[in-house]
Amino acid sequence: MNLESRRESARTRLYKAVFPGETNHYDTLFGGMALNWMDEIAFIAATRFTRQKVVTVSTDKINFNTPIPTGSLVELDAKIGMVGNTSIEVIVDIYTEDMYSEKREKAVTGKFVLVAIDDNKKATKIKCLN
Repeated sequence: MNLESRRESARTRLYKAVFPGETNHYDTLFGGMALNWMDEIAFIAATRFTRQKVVTVSTDKINFNTPIPTGSLVELDAKIGMVGNTSIEVIVDIYTEDMYSEKREKAVTGKFVLVAIDDNKKATKIKCLN
């Protein structure tokens, strides 16, 4: 499989509903909950791309553009960005949708960098690049 085909097959989407236990006192999604979801989907996408053990080593600028209210539906969309020798960048967007209308907008975006590791938890070459 070539690099572009592998990127496309690793694209990962996840849908969730925002419930009251996941929100703050403003009735919007906790930023930490959004980051948790984003890190999880970045891990899944990177694993699907590499088919190796990976760990998150950094995040880049996370932009919270729009609050996500209780009762919203959200879509997390993870795409593979740059691929290095041992590291992989995953771009994650969160889209929010009103449950009862067609309103949809990008609410959060961010980049996560994950590194492939071996059984000794040391960085290792991404094998699918051979």
